[in-house]
Amino acid sequence: MDVEKKDEQPLTTIIADDNYYRKRKRRRCICLSVIAAVIVVLGLIILILALTVFKAKKPVTTVNSVAIKDFDASINLLPPRVSLNISLDLDISIKNPNKVGVKYRDSSAILLYKGQAVGEVPIPAGEIGSDDTTQMNLTLTIFADRLLTNSDVYTDVINGNLPVSTYTKISGKARILNLFNIRIVSVSSCDLNIDISNQRISNQTCQYKNKS
Repeated sequence: MDVEKKDEQPLTTIIADDNYYRKRKRRRCICLSVIAAVIVVLGLIILILALTVFKAKKPVTTVNSVAIKDFDASINLLPPRVSLNISLDLDISIKNPNKVGVKYRDSSAILLYKGQAVGEVPIPAGEIGSDDTTQMNLTLTIFADRLLTNSDVYTDVINGNLPVSTYTKISGKARILNLFNIRIVSVSSCDLNIDISNQRISNQTCQYKNKS
């Protein structure tokens, strides 16, 4: 009685198939290693660029000038009362030293008298291009009702010297390589005296502070 024999695969064929799968697996491992190496290199390049060429730098806000635009002052001795109408022209510039644009939010410039806010002008949101400078001409008007609540103003006006200060804060962000958002703040403040007799600005001193 004949027994049906099962087809047996030659040994050489088995060895060839085994070598084929080994080579295929080796090629796959090489491809994965190359891809991983490329990702690491790209990551290092991005990191180096972010820390050098595209490193976020602090914008610089500079007060170029402060000048009296409108001035009107009168004094009543009996009863003691001061009437003031003062507007200041504030010329500032914001320099963006970054290689990317900086977007800043709505802000304001504030006029202070001995720490009390007596005037304010809005600064609308905007964007400063890379290595660019934005110029702003602002008019700060004293709110007389706020100023006259301070009893020191009468003495200062009589003496012919009104000390005030300006404060400007610009807050924004720089997007580095479309991957990171860096918060940036630039602050400027100026202390100055209004010479009432000559209607001019005297003894102007400005300070600048930046942080990111």
